[in-house]
Formats: sequence, structure tokens, C-alpha cells
Amino acid sequence: MLLIDVYVPKGAFSETERQELGRRLIDTFMVEDDGSHAVEVLNAQRTITQVLVHEPATWVLGDRPAADPADPPRYLVRVTVPASWRKEMCEPVPGLVMKALAETERAAGREPGRLEREPHAVVLLEGITEGGIGIFGRSMSSMDLMEYVSRPYRDTAKEEGESAEPETAVDPICGMSVVLDDTALTLVHDGVTYGFCSGLCRRAYADEHGLSLARDRHADSA
Repeated sequence: MLLIDVYVPKGAFSETERQELGRRLIDTFMVEDDGSHAVEVLNAQRTITQVLVHEPATWVLGDRPAADPADPPRYLVRVTVPASWRKEMCEPVPGLVMKALAETERAAGREPGRLEREPHAVVLLEGITEGGIGIFGRSMSSMDLMEYVSRPYRDTAKEEGESAEPETAVDPICGMSVVLDDTALTLVHDGVTYGFCSGLCRRAYADEHGLSLARDRHADSA
């Protein structure tokens, strides 16, 4: 995640509530669970993730002349990521945003179920084209960002000799545990099978080790 813009009705939230909403969104996206990336990767992602909470002076809804302050607040959330990440994130992002918003509604004493019954929360996922992101005073490609967020884990894994349970593999790029089933994205290098959570991680590993990506995901063309 790079940027999360949240639009809420003017005056509907206090400054404390806006701060809590921003932290809640970041924590929801970066939470560590059984299928999560390594904590080092999540911490690195936090350093480049930002939430902006906006209160538009004018907010006109399609089903009424204007947003009524007496109504439960509406939400418009825009999540901006590198374009190459967008496809893989289309499915999980709306659910993650909804989880954070539901917790916000519950904390405010409102009934969060309305967000699923009515279109009171709209989520937009946008992708930034290659070359459109600048960090450290230079343009950052998707691969540059992957290198940045995964480097702390990769350095730690090398020092500690990371291992995984049988029939699973630890993605050598991001640290995510990958089940080595028939659908797994893998590469074989120097006789070792490596599993990857996404095509982007697989490509990063192939580039780093000078491997060609064959059509057969299980083959190493080196």
C-alpha cells in the first residue's frame, strides 16, 4: 500500500476518531496472520504507507441533493498502489477496508451492518503506472519497491537460515509461507524448489539470480 484516501462527511468525526480510523486501516492491511508476509516486510511497508482523511466542503450524493449530517456517515475510500500490484489486490482490498470501517462504526456506537446492506462505503482501487512513484529523490519501479520492502527480511533470513515445514516453502523474497501444491508458483534453482506468493516475488528472485522465467512455473531454465 502506498496511499489510502478516506473521504468522510464534514464534521462527522473528531480529530481523534480520524486518527484512529487511519491507524485502523493501516493495521488492518498490515496485520500478521497465518498467511501473512514476514513481520520485517510488513514493517517496511508501513514506512511507505500513508492515510489521508478528507472532509469535503461539499458532498453531493446521487440519491439525494446533499449528504445530510443527521444520517450515518458515508465513506469513499481510494487505495493507490503500483499498477502491477493492482490485479492481485482487487479481491482482498474491499474486504479489508470494510473490516476497518465496520470497527470504526462499532467504536462510534453505530450499527456496522448497514455498510453491507447499503452502498454506504465505496472502495476504489487505483494503480500508478511504472515510473510514476518517486521516493529517495528518484523514480521507483514496482521491482524497486519490492526490493525495498523485502530487503530487511531477506537480510535477516540469510543470517538466521530460515526454514519451513514439510510441503511448504518460505518465499525467499517476502517471507510468506507458501503451500507447495499444484497451484504454487515455484522456481527450481541449484536443485532447490522455491515457492512464491505472487508472480512479482517470483520475477524478483529470477532477476536477482539471472534466471529465465519459463512457461512451466516449476522449471528453471538456467
